[in-house]
Amino acid sequence: MTAAIARWVLSHKRLVTGAWIVLTVAGMATVGHTVNSLSKTFSVPGREGYVTNQRIVRTFGGGGRGAPLLAVVTLPVGRTVNSPGVRGQLGQVAARLIRAVPSARVASYATTGSRAFVSADGRTTFVIAYPPPTLGSFGANTGAAKAATAALHGQRVAEAPVYVTGVDALQSQTGGAGGPSVFLESVLGGFGALIVLAFVFASLLAFVPLLMAVVSIMTTFLVLGGVNSLTSVSFIVEFLVALIGLGVAIDYSLLIVVRWREERDNGHEGDEAVIRAMATAGRAVVLSGTTVAIGLLAMIVLPLPFLRSIGLAGLLIPLISVIVATTLLPIVLASFGPRLDWPHVRREDRASRAWTAWARLVVRHRWPAALAALAVLAALLVVATSLQPGTANVNTLSRTGPARTGLRELERSGIGAGALQPIEVLSHPGAQAQQLAGALANVPRIHGAVAPTGPRWQRGGLAVVDAFAVPDASTTAGRSSLTAAQHAAHAVGPNIRVGGAGAENADFVSAIYGSFPEMIALIAVLTFLLLARAFRSLLLPLKAVLLNVVSVSAAWGIITLIWQEGYGSNLVWGIAATHSVTAWIPLMVFAFLFGLSMDYEVFILTRMREEYDAEGSTDAAVITGIGRTGRLVTSAALILFLAFVSMSSAPDTDVKVFATGLAGGILLDATVIRALLVPAVVSLLGRWNWWLPRTPARLLRVEPSLPVDAMQA
Repeated sequence: MTAAIARWVLSHKRLVTGAWIVLTVAGMATVGHTVNSLSKTFSVPGREGYVTNQRIVRTFGGGGRGAPLLAVVTLPVGRTVNSPGVRGQLGQVAARLIRAVPSARVASYATTGSRAFVSADGRTTFVIAYPPPTLGSFGANTGAAKAATAALHGQRVAEAPVYVTGVDALQSQTGGAGGPSVFLESVLGGFGALIVLAFVFASLLAFVPLLMAVVSIMTTFLVLGGVNSLTSVSFIVEFLVALIGLGVAIDYSLLIVVRWREERDNGHEGDEAVIRAMATAGRAVVLSGTTVAIGLLAMIVLPLPFLRSIGLAGLLIPLISVIVATTLLPIVLASFGPRLDWPHVRREDRASRAWTAWARLVVRHRWPAALAALAVLAALLVVATSLQPGTANVNTLSRTGPARTGLRELERSGIGAGALQPIEVLSHPGAQAQQLAGALANVPRIHGAVAPTGPRWQRGGLAVVDAFAVPDASTTAGRSSLTAAQHAAHAVGPNIRVGGAGAENADFVSAIYGSFPEMIALIAVLTFLLLARAFRSLLLPLKAVLLNVVSVSAAWGIITLIWQEGYGSNLVWGIAATHSVTAWIPLMVFAFLFGLSMDYEVFILTRMREEYDAEGSTDAAVITGIGRTGRLVTSAALILFLAFVSMSSAPDTDVKVFATGLAGGILLDATVIRALLVPAVVSLLGRWNWWLPRTPARLLRVEPSLPVDAMQA
């Protein structure tokens, strides 16, 4: 099929080239509008936390999932909130906050008299203010945080300074507003890719895959704009298109160009060399792109519009990259390839000596090789079992500054970091609200609860009750406190509804991972059927699926070590251990990494199958296959790795974690899995690799494969 497409494309060069030029220019012209129109919200439809938070925002104008600002003060030794003049000065702090952030929902010890705002020793207290929400729940309301900080600059209570803290205040002081843009990250990734490509080709052909990547990325953004006009698409896709698109498009072009050079070095010229390359490498590219798309499309089984939009839009990346590689690239190679292949100092008519020697070593010592690889993977899998999906720890947001000082004062006083993300509960006003506050205050690890009065806290037959947990919401103790608070609140009355950021995040985790087995099953079954038909084998696709699941799980282990446990995050990025991983990240890493790492499996196994069909020997197929594809796979992995390293320079911590998982997973997959475990296992399985009985072959509509391995039989 790919050869037929190449013949048609080469006979319609002007038409195809003109179409791609128009699409690319249109994509460049509209990319800014597309990026700005992407959604920064997510929802968990039908879940208590999400529904409650939506109602809180509609009724009271802020709060719910939106984090509050806290003005924190620790009084001098010998002074407490009951000391003369202190309560009045706290009232002044609240008044300044209201002037700085109009329409904020504010409460404090001064306005309520509640000890929920005061430490046990009476010296540390805080004023809480919920600013009106910004557009999109992902973006921090740094504007309100900066306004509040400026308004309270120099303000003192009993001669003690006032520090404005909160999730948004910490975010505004962590440098989150700075850092490279997606465009600059793409440039950095492209520069790294060019270095790798220059090494691979040692000629001007190094620029060809980059050209294909530009066309693919701009066209994807153009199509994405159309999709976004029909359904909301998450802003996360912006990073994926720019950086994963860069890596994928280059990988596919790299495979085809290398094969084209091989055909030319074997004596084939002109269109014939292009068509022969497309018949082999082009077929592998189509298969690889399809597996990546399957991994993303499988996200449609998840009950979250946010993630479904990423899956739907994300599959555009591999599909458009495949179309570019199979239509535009043949024209470029046929028209300009020979002239760009200068200086031609590296030939492709023989396998790499280094990789051939490595493959022989692995085949000769296949058991030790397999066991060594499995030992590395097993260690990472054990680590991955401790991964805690949830929210990022607030201590990761800023290491210095007034907001960090305010958080430190809350922790030292015993009030705790949980006050930065209160549990917000809806009830009837009056007696029920007070009863609810009392019940929540008695929950273990809840510092206190308050039911303020006034129109900003009681409105439309509803009242908001705030409970302040001591532990951070991202920790195990924080999640336990939330669960206990939910049970206590529901026991007060059937109309009670629990919200707040922690409750909505818990709903998010439940919604994601409740459907996760279905997603894995769908990906595994579709990928198995696709590969079984492509390789005419039952064991090869089964092995590929199993190893990919193991590979992705090992990538979770990398995330757990570097970020959750902090072995590297502080050293490299200056960010403390997160103690949990934002809930959507492990899922997204699985969906993307499963497909991306399958690229390498397809590249290698396609060549092994080709060599086995020619030679009839499994070990010879392994040695030649690795010898031919080892340098290619390593180079492709390095390009993707550099793209993800560039992505990790994004200011947002979640994007850093996501990029680290993808970068570490790709590197692990290309080395431990594809260069060590895959050749060892294929060699161990021998002739059974190529076994496809007649019945499943008939169902798959391919010829059966009943081999006799000349070396193993």
